[in-house]
Amino acid sequence: MSVPPTLPTSPTSAASPNAGSPVAGFGLDLLIGVATLLGLSLFCSVVWGLWRGVEVGMEAARSGAGAPQAQEMVGLLGQPGALAQMLIALFATGGAALLLYFWRRRASPAERQLSRQAALRPSTWAWTVIVAGAVFAGSSLIGVVAKQFGIEPVPTNLPLMEQALANYPVFLVVFAVFLAPAYEEVLFRRVLFGRLWAAGRPWLGLVLSSAAFALVHEIPGTSPNGLPEMIQLWLVYGGMGAAFAWLYRRTGTLWAAVGAHAINNAIALAALVLFGAQ
Repeated sequence: MSVPPTLPTSPTSAASPNAGSPVAGFGLDLLIGVATLLGLSLFCSVVWGLWRGVEVGMEAARSGAGAPQAQEMVGLLGQPGALAQMLIALFATGGAALLLYFWRRRASPAERQLSRQAALRPSTWAWTVIVAGAVFAGSSLIGVVAKQFGIEPVPTNLPLMEQALANYPVFLVVFAVFLAPAYEEVLFRRVLFGRLWAAGRPWLGLVLSSAAFALVHEIPGTSPNGLPEMIQLWLVYGGMGAAFAWLYRRTGTLWAAVGAHAINNAIALAALVLFGAQ
């Protein structure tokens, strides 16, 4: 089967001042996305801190202990729990994805029609299952090989997943299998990869969007992992991003990439339930 033709550029993209420079447009999209994600994360954290402050103040008033000192207050506030962190991630990353989609890369009627047609082809979902299985198998193989060299990274989000699994299993499934794949595919495949694909440079888009996908999942300086462990995680996430971008282009519908991403996350979550962190 031949690769579907490149999807037409949306009117929004065609009217963009960066239409003649797709790499500059990609960079601007990425900058807007990162700034929005950080801004929304900070806003949500402040809201959570204010809410916790009110809770701590009410508890102190009920107990008659009086207002806590500043240093004591910091300890009482604590850190956002698993549910709060997932909600912050949903609001921040989902908000960044939707902003960029509607502002910079909204699908045209022709694109939506092609996507619907592609979603009705049985071959689309056959490729989706194949790619999802290949991604999980490839990630597992990288892990097995790395382990032979004593490289055993701990993904940054693993403690969050374990805490959420113990306390909010239903919401974790909804978040990891349905919500996160949807907004991540909109952001990284539709917006970032899609801009360079529409400009006739799909392989450059695949490389750059996959690198961004890997770095967002494992940010340097925020993990206890050493450099070899970080490289392994970047290879895994980068490979995932590349596979989903290839699938998007191969099938002509973002729904295929969302589906493969959801299947991969469901398998990983099931493995966490059955085998734990190992």
